[in-house]
Amino acid sequence: MELGIYAVVGVSVIVAVAAFSKRLGVAAPIILVVVGVGLSYLPGVPSIEIPHEWILDGLLPPILYAAAISVPVVDFRRNLGTITSLSVVLVLITAFGTGFLLYTMLPDLNLAAAIALGAIISPPDAVAATSVGRRLGLPPRLLTVLEGEGLVNDATALVLLRTATAAAVGALSSPWEGVTDFIFAVVVAIAMGLVAGFVTVFVRSKLNDPVLDTAISFAVPFVAFMPAEGLGASGVLAVVVAGLYTGHAAPARFSAQSRISDRINWRTVQFFLESGVFLLIGLEIRPLIDHVTDDPGELGVWPAIGIGVLATIALIVLRFVWAGPLVLGLRLRAQHAEKVTLRRRLHLDYLHTIPIRDARGRRRLRRAERLYMIRRSDLEQLRTEGIDWRGGVVLGWSGMRGVVTLAAAQSLPEDTPYRDQLILIAFTVAFLTLVVQGSTLPAVIRLVGIQGIDVVEDRRELALLLDEISNKGLEVLDDPGGALGETTPVDPDVVERVRQSSFLRTELAWERSRQLSSGTDETPHQLYRELRLVVMETERTALLEARSRGAYTSRVLTEAQAMLDLEDTRLRSRGPGH
Repeated sequence: MELGIYAVVGVSVIVAVAAFSKRLGVAAPIILVVVGVGLSYLPGVPSIEIPHEWILDGLLPPILYAAAISVPVVDFRRNLGTITSLSVVLVLITAFGTGFLLYTMLPDLNLAAAIALGAIISPPDAVAATSVGRRLGLPPRLLTVLEGEGLVNDATALVLLRTATAAAVGALSSPWEGVTDFIFAVVVAIAMGLVAGFVTVFVRSKLNDPVLDTAISFAVPFVAFMPAEGLGASGVLAVVVAGLYTGHAAPARFSAQSRISDRINWRTVQFFLESGVFLLIGLEIRPLIDHVTDDPGELGVWPAIGIGVLATIALIVLRFVWAGPLVLGLRLRAQHAEKVTLRRRLHLDYLHTIPIRDARGRRRLRRAERLYMIRRSDLEQLRTEGIDWRGGVVLGWSGMRGVVTLAAAQSLPEDTPYRDQLILIAFTVAFLTLVVQGSTLPAVIRLVGIQGIDVVEDRRELALLLDEISNKGLEVLDDPGGALGETTPVDPDVVERVRQSSFLRTELAWERSRQLSSGTDETPHQLYRELRLVVMETERTALLEARSRGAYTSRVLTEAQAMLDLEDTRLRSRGPGH
């Protein structure tokens, strides 16, 4: 009974904070942490301590999978160097740097255990940063970098934590054993993630039942996580790889209904799990402070919090120090991309001068053309969405800690010196970065004046894309009978209706683009959409009236409702402001 009451209260708090945060203009995770702290000190609220296994093994895989399936693989590939720099190299540097700082301040702590705590506080959580960034319109490339960093850095930190913990208890014979363990964990995790993604995508593509498809979808994170962990690899990285593969394969392998269902279901799962974890961060602070107060050790609550403040400052400094060379490296990379693209173009021009005599020559030419198109597209993205010093400042200030810091801190062995104090230090870092950096990030974004998405250009690009795919699709209508496998001619009226559907869709995109460019209010197609929505609202009222009369069977009413809902979704999805 009590568990049900707590669940209802928790869901109510999460939903209320999410709705309130939109009006307040503050990211919901920040408010949830503060609310959690306040609730933990209310009379009658019990001490809440969630086992770290529940979070690391139960909550973290679906949270990361939900984020990974929404990250475009093309964007991830284009920014792989930057993501690797932040999520692997910077995490390692931060873990060793802050670990050495803690080692000098805590005399009974060995260096390996100090590095383990450094690994705990080193990975930023991108949830708060990206939620603020989307609301304020950060450039898509910057958001991709933050999302990619948040996906991969957890794996780096947890593998390093495992290695450092083993070294602290003397389970490693040499530093090289730790290095090989790290490499093994990464390589095997990538392989397991790809296998899990390929198998589950294949199985789901053969199912026509959306209920069964959804059920398998919910199991995918654990299908990737458990075998990788069982082999001693990084289950977290395996989940991320499986999510990236699934998200990339979905447009080609899944039905439209499956993709819509996946998007809605996983957004809901992600919302509740992430919000619940941030609420737990606040709720667990009171019992944690009580543990430190009851500890007879020399390090009390305030000294531990003070060390946490110093560690937070060190984390911020290290991140900003890394951001400077990173931005410079991106500029040099853009210059290098210019040269590489030019060489590809010259090589392609040379191939065009060579007579093609066989199939091998044709394949070679097509491969060169494809590589050049990829390079040119990558270069265009670097030109239009470059990260300058403004992006570097935002990256530097986006180092909020969260879910992994919460759970990993509690996974320290029981016999670790200062264990309760180390957990309090980690929680102090998470709390300060979330509240201080998270609440001031909007001001930083506005202060540097970083430019977000160009809506007009996006609409123009959408219209161009629809032109391209529509022209290709309309080629089918040159021989509709052949396309359908019909031996009798297809009615010209049917062909014309199909043709006009494509024309209307493309024209709508161009009209919307011109509307945004000129500042005009309405277009014929916008009026059509608004009028059609009014008609559908009347139809929906009539449907409800027919249902109340009981004049039709439930299955017919349900099918009619689904048809109205599908058209309503289609008409509203590209409405103004979307």
